[in-house]
Amino acid sequence: MVKNDSRRRTIADAGLTVLAREGSRGLTHRAVDSAAQVPTGTTSNYFRSRDALLEGLVERIGERLAPTPEDLERRATTAPGPALFADYLRDIVRRLTEDRDVTLALFELRLEGGRRPEVAAVLGAWQRAGFDGDVAFNTAAGLPGGRREIALFHYAIDGLLLDRLTTPIDPETSTDEVIDDLVAGLIR
Repeated sequence: MVKNDSRRRTIADAGLTVLAREGSRGLTHRAVDSAAQVPTGTTSNYFRSRDALLEGLVERIGERLAPTPEDLERRATTAPGPALFADYLRDIVRRLTEDRDVTLALFELRLEGGRRPEVAAVLGAWQRAGFDGDVAFNTAAGLPGGRREIALFHYAIDGLLLDRLTTPIDPETSTDEVIDDLVAGLIR
């Protein structure tokens, strides 16, 4: 049977919503069917097992969080330097905060990966590919900092997002200010 890619994305989006709102324990095929407003059993037709569903969710997170071609083109025509790097980070944080359910679902998957090696394997491969892509982008764009600095930014941005999407410790300080301070502190 040929699968409908649009319906597969709709189901995966519903799965991300369930995961973000109910946590890992609430993520069932039936719950996704309900959230997607599709007949019972539809999710299992597209994602046969829980592992297949989790794999599909990781794939969909990548699709939803990818920068637009326009964003990439705009950055390609801007002079390299700390300001461009800060702009790049602000864009990443913007995408992650605007698509709150996706980011919360990603955090849920990371926690699940801490308990289940098979989830860690899928998510880890995706994360490492994204990290390698960030390092390659940074190098190709002539931006300051190398692999180590990019890793430090990943650690910092993960913490910043967890803070901003849950209970901020300093809600008066803008996210842009935090990013500017991170760039100033980590890029010498």
